[in-house]
Amino acid sequence: MHNLIKVIYILIIATVAAMAAPPSPNRVRCSAGREAGHPECCKWFDVREEIQDRLFNRSCGADVRKSIRIQWHDAIAFSHTGGLKSGGGADGSILAHPIELAYPANVGLSDIAERQRALALKHNVSFGDFIQFASAVGLSNCEGAPRLTFLAGRPNASRAADDGLVPAPWHSADTLLARMADAGFAPHELVALLAGHSVATQQTVDASVAGTPLDSTPRTFDNAFFVETQARGTVCPGAALHKGEALSSSPHELRLQSDGALARDPRTAPTWKRFAEDQVEMARQFANAMAKLSVVGQDAASLVDCTDVVPRWRM
Repeated sequence: MHNLIKVIYILIIATVAAMAAPPSPNRVRCSAGREAGHPECCKWFDVREEIQDRLFNRSCGADVRKSIRIQWHDAIAFSHTGGLKSGGGADGSILAHPIELAYPANVGLSDIAERQRALALKHNVSFGDFIQFASAVGLSNCEGAPRLTFLAGRPNASRAADDGLVPAPWHSADTLLARMADAGFAPHELVALLAGHSVATQQTVDASVAGTPLDSTPRTFDNAFFVETQARGTVCPGAALHKGEALSSSPHELRLQSDGALARDPRTAPTWKRFAEDQVEMARQFANAMAKLSVVGQDAASLVDCTDVVPRWRM
């Protein structure tokens, strides 16, 4: 009993001391003894805990993959040239305007969109911010993943993006590179963004083998995707090839036609090969490209850096 009382006393003293201690320089104190770099970031701690528990179960699973995919599809719906109808980029329009979920490139995202919309409304944060934050937090559950930048303060989207702006698995290298250039991305940045396929599975290209990964390590953020996509394709995991699918080097992996094309196109193959040889460089360029994607169509200078709320992957 004496020892128990002593332990309780020590815990009380430690708690009081933590409450009395001032925050670190240039930091603000949030609830539960947490600190952030800006007062606007404090609310994201509670959002983080809820999405980890209710969406991701603190693992690198299906809803993490869907959250990364919806982040990409929301943000890339933007055109700099005006040659295509456009959207507002990383503005959350895919949650605000469900018509986007009917577009062919967005098939399979309705479930995660509904769940994300409900949580964003519950915490009174913009849809654009929630999508970006959920992607960053979700990826942190995947072994080896880099920490992604999260900037907060996007306004809610005023209109839906138009159809045809999201690259699709059946697009040629020419179409993919032209679409990405129109959104402001160079060929090497497109390849960097595709590092997200390192933790991806397919659900709709061949629904008969839904859940088939795009590489041999779908719960680990590594360069196996770049290595394996370079190999000659001889098989497919389903009974036959489907639209947007190319032959794979393994019966346990599905290769997207777009990935196979970019791995071999002279404009993107050098970057692909470099990532296959250098995982550290792959992760660095992915984090940079994702930071750029996260502010497409937004005034980055008006946003608040809340990256310190995003967890780091730990063994």
